[in-house]
Amino acid sequence: MKLIPLATLFLLTATAATAQSSPEDNDKRPVRAWFNELTPVKPGNDFASKLKLPRGYRVSVWAQDLGNARMIAVAPGGDVYVSRRSEADIVRLVDRNGDGRADGPPVVIVNRPGLHGLTVHEGQLYFMTAREVFRAPLLPDGGIGRVETIIDDLPDAGQHLNRTLAVGPDRMLYISAGSTCNACDESSQENATLIRASLDGKSRRVWASGLRNTIGFGWHPRTGELWGWDQGIDWLGNDLQREEVNKIERGARYGWPYVFEDGKRNPQDEPPGGITGAQWAAASRNPVLMYTAHAAGMQWAFHPGGGFGPDAAGDAFVAMHGSWNRKPASGYEVVRVRFDANGQATRIEPFLTGFMSADGRSHYGRPCGMAVMRDGSLLLSDDANGVLYRVTYDGAQGGAAPVAPPAGPMLEQAARGSNVALLLQRAEGRATGAATIAVTAEAFRANGPIPREHTEYGLGFSPALSWPAVPGAQSYAIVVEDPAGAAHPVVHWTAWNIPATTTRLPAGLQERDRLNGGPLEGIMQGATSRGTVGWYGPRPPKGDKPHPYHFQLLALDRALELPLGATRDQLAQAIAGHVIAAGDLVGTYAEPVGE
Repeated sequence: MKLIPLATLFLLTATAATAQSSPEDNDKRPVRAWFNELTPVKPGNDFASKLKLPRGYRVSVWAQDLGNARMIAVAPGGDVYVSRRSEADIVRLVDRNGDGRADGPPVVIVNRPGLHGLTVHEGQLYFMTAREVFRAPLLPDGGIGRVETIIDDLPDAGQHLNRTLAVGPDRMLYISAGSTCNACDESSQENATLIRASLDGKSRRVWASGLRNTIGFGWHPRTGELWGWDQGIDWLGNDLQREEVNKIERGARYGWPYVFEDGKRNPQDEPPGGITGAQWAAASRNPVLMYTAHAAGMQWAFHPGGGFGPDAAGDAFVAMHGSWNRKPASGYEVVRVRFDANGQATRIEPFLTGFMSADGRSHYGRPCGMAVMRDGSLLLSDDANGVLYRVTYDGAQGGAAPVAPPAGPMLEQAARGSNVALLLQRAEGRATGAATIAVTAEAFRANGPIPREHTEYGLGFSPALSWPAVPGAQSYAIVVEDPAGAAHPVVHWTAWNIPATTTRLPAGLQERDRLNGGPLEGIMQGATSRGTVGWYGPRPPKGDKPHPYHFQLLALDRALELPLGATRDQLAQAIAGHVIAAGDLVGTYAEPVGE
């Protein structure tokens, strides 16, 4: 066991770390952080019998000698697919004779460097590396057909390269893209997020952000709501940051890297652009439940009921990989997240324990993958010893119920802001005066083509805009929309509190919540249809006719009070009755098929 105490970091006291405190109130004190790596011990042949479970449950070895067995996906026919990170492959295992163990050795079905996340949906195997997502049809013999690359440009992974994916009840692909670091200001807004993509990979958006590393997530079988387990920040001490269970909703922010748990501030980092910790906390969603710090939650599996314990339906089971940054160590177990009759998480409790020695100095395995078998039993991978464990319940009846969460919650969230008029055509955007603002762009003329460098196919930076000063204006706002886009309209830019003295925005503005410096000081930027803040350049489908992009400028008689990450619709509500003049510059863009 490697045990190295480190006492060079600082944390906020409980009083100073509340959401109401200011940075000046922070009482910093040194804390002891540990690099406490447990000694691995090979489990014996009878090890499964020594693991501890609630009364009525049993655990046995289902397969072994698998190497670095990580994530698990179970096909409707019962075939089990397991990713192996070190071996860079996916293997297939089956139990055709029904003896409770896999038949024969595993069969390798595909190889890719860095392969990790995988899922099965409608006869297709989806799997991914840090930057790519692939799919291939499942064949009758359990193998796969031609592999198709559907995404090849996910952001670099850095520290958290073990990305995962699943298909939601809305038939959309959800991808967990962990942070590149322990805690930092990310260079890509797709890192530390959950991404929602079409099944062909041609469109995607950030569904939720501020998620440091949500490897495990899933949809509640009854409600269809999305839940996930987020791993906390390291080096804040034994008991910080605790692991989080979050209800994950569209557009929500979950705190990382500046806020964690119930509003505590990360003393190592401050939000950029002059945003205060209190403002970041106010815009962040608190976790529903928390668990022991550094336990490292991995794959998450909701149980649909049937073939298992009589009260298992609707609860989630999560593998805890185990800590390296805590003394005493935490994790090295499987936990059960209890949900009530309304589908809301109520508590976390240990379920399968015994992977850590009694003295806390060694481990007999590291729980990683988790899945529900067709017969209702649970399957757990140990990536340190290459073992798959099967958990059963005495007297279980039948098999697992069909997994069919309702799609309503996800579809309703996805539809927000769609199928509405352009802002200047809505009642909220109508000016009280008759003046029209002449908006101009340095890079293109009215109704002319927007240069490719300003699009997502090019460099993707914002164009320079200018306009004449409007008498009586206290601030300006800008909304850029594409009415021909899939969302009808697609929002490409939302900005407000542009100072009344500012009549020009330079090209290439920072893509963050608040801008600062000179004439840009205090400009706020909100959410686009991509789920990011700041400029989102044109990205029409290749081969489409030119799409029109409306650069709508509004002169307002006041500054606006809006939350961080405000949407176009929130801005529309705030400007109603306060627009004294407006202008609309249209540019177009089309991307040829051959580009």
